[in-house]
Amino acid sequence: MGLHGDGGGPAGGRAARAGPRRSGGLRGGVAVFAAVAAVFTLTLPPSVPGGDSGELITAAHELGVAHPPGYPLFTLVAKLAIILFPFGSVAYRVNLLCGLFGAVAAALLFFTVFRLSGSYAGGILAAGVFSFSRLTWQWSIAAEVFSLNNLFVGLLMALTVHFEEATTAQERSKIAKIGAFCCGLSLCNQHTVVVYVLCIIPWILFRLLKEKELSLGSLLKLGLYLSAGLLPYVYLPISSYRHQARWTWGDQTTLPGFLTHFLREEYGTFSLAKSEIGSSMSEILLSQVTNMRTQLSFNIQALAVWANICLVRKDRQNSSLVWLFTGMFCIYSLFFAWRANLDISKPLFMGVVERFWMQSNAVVAVLAGIGLAALVSESNRVLNTNGLQCLEWLSATLFVIYQIYSNYSICDQRTNYVIDKFAKNLLASMPHDAIILLRGDLPGNSLRYMHYCEGLRPDISLVDQEMMTYEWYLPKMAKHLPGVKFPGNRWNPVEGILPSGMVTFNLYHFLEVNKLKETFVCIGIHEGDPTWKKNYSLWPWGSCDKLVSSEIVFDPEEWIKLTRNIYNWTEDYGRFAPSSWESVANEEMWQASFIRRLSIYERNIQ
Repeated sequence: MGLHGDGGGPAGGRAARAGPRRSGGLRGGVAVFAAVAAVFTLTLPPSVPGGDSGELITAAHELGVAHPPGYPLFTLVAKLAIILFPFGSVAYRVNLLCGLFGAVAAALLFFTVFRLSGSYAGGILAAGVFSFSRLTWQWSIAAEVFSLNNLFVGLLMALTVHFEEATTAQERSKIAKIGAFCCGLSLCNQHTVVVYVLCIIPWILFRLLKEKELSLGSLLKLGLYLSAGLLPYVYLPISSYRHQARWTWGDQTTLPGFLTHFLREEYGTFSLAKSEIGSSMSEILLSQVTNMRTQLSFNIQALAVWANICLVRKDRQNSSLVWLFTGMFCIYSLFFAWRANLDISKPLFMGVVERFWMQSNAVVAVLAGIGLAALVSESNRVLNTNGLQCLEWLSATLFVIYQIYSNYSICDQRTNYVIDKFAKNLLASMPHDAIILLRGDLPGNSLRYMHYCEGLRPDISLVDQEMMTYEWYLPKMAKHLPGVKFPGNRWNPVEGILPSGMVTFNLYHFLEVNKLKETFVCIGIHEGDPTWKKNYSLWPWGSCDKLVSSEIVFDPEEWIKLTRNIYNWTEDYGRFAPSSWESVANEEMWQASFIRRLSIYERNIQ
């Protein structure tokens, strides 16, 4: 099937197409969902992935607040999944939830293309090449917020198409209200979707105004529906006020505290990181185009461009939607390249940045599906035949099969226990009743997950170095760390009393009041506070370091005995992609092994 331009007038044409496409779109969407869900479920990681996954799962498990902007919708739905799914680890249940989000996103992309073009093959092309690209597949089977964001991108586009098809004022009003609610709800997850929201809302209002259906009353109603979609944010102050979560982020019980979290001020509002000097805007845009060609292929990019070229013809229906989607893609790409302040020459930072290109890739996939339908329709018209549908199906099938073939081995995470083993090795290496001063996402999030969600090593106390510098951390978390003594309310190299009345303490003072416990830093120690050097030294302890009083004489033989078999690590060196968290974990373990063996060698030759 190709794009259609028939029907007795715009309303008559829309009505004529809507009937069969509505039922066909639903059946096709269900089939796409089932197929994608099956593949994603088959390749799910069985335990905790790297990055923010451990923290997001822990926040959901504890009903705490995740890192800014809080992700209340994801947290609540993930908690529901943890309770309702009766199988697998806590991490697996949330991974499964995200896989299902990804499958719904695929179904919505299919629905969008099919309702616009009438082409099953175009819809399958859009859903398949997007879902089975390495980037989307990888982040749809991990406990992360990206698959839910993809779902909302697909939902907003599908609702926009549905609005355009509406033939009565009552139907347009109903869809506009649902859309306004979904716009608000989407902002309860990943804030980058706001760019699409700010493109779609003016377009909807303009269409209502053109139909003489926009009044002050209807505008206020749409505003109320949008506000209703934001209601999950009420969860943040409620969770903060309850003060029950053993892991949470921020204090949202006050308006300034809520706004600080909502606007991501601790990261930098509308930035990926605070105080980072990133690559130039042109470098990021060029990398995005290159990455898109790798993820989707040049042919998909060409079909997306063709969708715009072909629809310049005045007799084409729904051309305004194609241009709207193209505008969304362009505006988002420019905005993100402007605000993505990370150096993408570093593999790990490139891995962070590329995740946000999924939002634009989804639009390109939809345009490509429309472009395929338009190409076949145009070819049929020029050749005066209807026999090219088989080629349309063949090309869509080949594209999707090639995506699966190219990325299956990379994205199959059924046996990926790397982060799981990393965290368990670190916890197992610690003596009884130890304090671990965490630093960084890898040890922090993975150890928190194992400690709080899986219940490993309840005797150990986890304290976050970076969080201790925030004024909310100890008032919120100290009561959940009964075995740790804090000589004040906030960690600061300069001790004293702040104007707010908070008492600051340095690391030396912290170590002094916790002398009866063994204290470790994982991984590394905060550079801003050198006071510990007064009376303490760092002794290597695998990937971590032990803070030991300088009064204790270092005994190499005893140290070798304690650390000789500290980890059970069997992963080959260099086997993971440099941009992955598995690579970081593997590197840490191999470095720990190298340092240990070097020390033993030096001891033996003395």
